[in-house]
Amino acid sequence: MNEKEYLNEKEVSQKICRALSSLRNDRFNRRGIPYIKVGRSVRYSYNDVIAFMESRKVITESV
Repeated sequence: MNEKEYLNEKEVSQKICRALSSLRNDRFNRRGIPYIKVGRSVRYSYNDVIAFMESRKVITESV
């Protein structure tokens, strides 16, 4: 895997195209992507971010 194992909130925000404030609100409300917090530092597992994105995949019917 070439990706970093853990991403900071700015990297996650860019990867999933959501504002930092949305990620922060999700953490405050205990929803969204699981995260790790050490002191003030917040990190997201790369695999958790990908799983979050995959869980929101919309399957369409082929025409």
